[in-house]
Amino acid sequence: MDFDFQHPQQIEPDPPPRSRRKWWLASGAAIVLGLLLLLAGPEIYRALNPPEPPPEPPPPPEIRQRVIRSSIVAGETLGVLFGRFLPAQDVHALTRKVQPYFAPKDLCAGQPYQVCITGDNLDRFEYDINRDEQLIITRRGENFHVSRVPIPYEVRTERVRGVITSSLFETVNSIGEEDSLALLLADIFAYDVDFILDIREGDSFQTLVEKRYRDGKPAGYGRLLAAEFTNQGQTYQAIRFKDGSRPEAWYAPDGQSRRQQFLRAPLEFSRISSGFTMRRFHPIAKTWRAHPAIDYAAPAGTPIRSVGDGTVIAKANSGGNGNFVKIRHGNGYETMYLHMSRHGKISQGGRVAQGQVIGYVGSTGLATGPHLCYRMTRNGAPVNPNKVRGIAAEPVSRANLAAFRAQATTLLARLADRSTQVASDTSGSAAPSTN
Repeated sequence: MDFDFQHPQQIEPDPPPRSRRKWWLASGAAIVLGLLLLLAGPEIYRALNPPEPPPEPPPPPEIRQRVIRSSIVAGETLGVLFGRFLPAQDVHALTRKVQPYFAPKDLCAGQPYQVCITGDNLDRFEYDINRDEQLIITRRGENFHVSRVPIPYEVRTERVRGVITSSLFETVNSIGEEDSLALLLADIFAYDVDFILDIREGDSFQTLVEKRYRDGKPAGYGRLLAAEFTNQGQTYQAIRFKDGSRPEAWYAPDGQSRRQQFLRAPLEFSRISSGFTMRRFHPIAKTWRAHPAIDYAAPAGTPIRSVGDGTVIAKANSGGNGNFVKIRHGNGYETMYLHMSRHGKISQGGRVAQGQVIGYVGSTGLATGPHLCYRMTRNGAPVNPNKVRGIAAEPVSRANLAAFRAQATTLLARLADRSTQVASDTSGSAAPSTN
């Protein structure tokens, strides 16, 4: 008997309704979560794995600033100087821009200057024109500004005293002062004292002088305000005063001018090698001759000054006299200056002022060595310059005499006050020295 026998198939029973709903919910949640992970995965990854911070940019290059301090060398020009710091096309333009304020040809060897440079650009240029003024050039964008201004000094007025032991120069140096103070004193009293012949040991001087300081360092002298010089027992006093519209000048305490028609000597400091005489043995001609002149021995190149205001009536070379200058003054006086190495910046027929340099000591003509032969005549007759006393210049005007006397009293009292060396301290720009 055949039997059709098959194992019964195992059929999953349908889940109950509630279990089926849970399954669908779980499946849907899984699908949603998968979608969310798919969409938010990069953000989550980045949150869990933050990127490395970018490297900091390199710092900007440092702009180098430099200050160059130096002095003008012989033969140097503004063009050469600017060419070290500026392109060629700017040098010519800047040189032209400077000309209304300073003549480039007047650039002087030895004068200090300062250049401020930022990177490769010239920012500022300072040049000392003289002891009183500066040329200033500053960059403003692509342009330069040029000006001429007073040098800023700290100024202290001090009393300086000394007693002569050998010479005025050595005494001034021995008390720690500069040679220029001796020159200022010699200029003030040049009409009263011959600093070649008259100086004696024990002579003395004192003065109220403006001392200049720059960046805390001594920078020479400004003005002398009052001075006193005692020579062989005779005391001379001088007060600086500006009488109205006249230039500042030196006056005695009574208001009389210290300036006279002639200086006592045409050289500031030297020695007399041969005096005024009508009988002298000439060292070259080997004969006895009159020597109506004074010979001053001095180093070649020493400046020679006109002893008074006048007109140049001769500027030439005459063989035995060498290079010489002849000047006509007032009251019939004429002076001659012989054996010069060269003439000064004067012209025949031109005017010269008292104290102006008219030439330089030399040994041209009949001369055994460098010296000045100085002659003076009046109405054509030779006179001894050491015996001539000139006519004094104008005294203080009546209108300003009271103001002068008040100023003189104050300054002379400060000179006489020996309780302190420093008379007063002031700050600011010093007035130009006109001694």
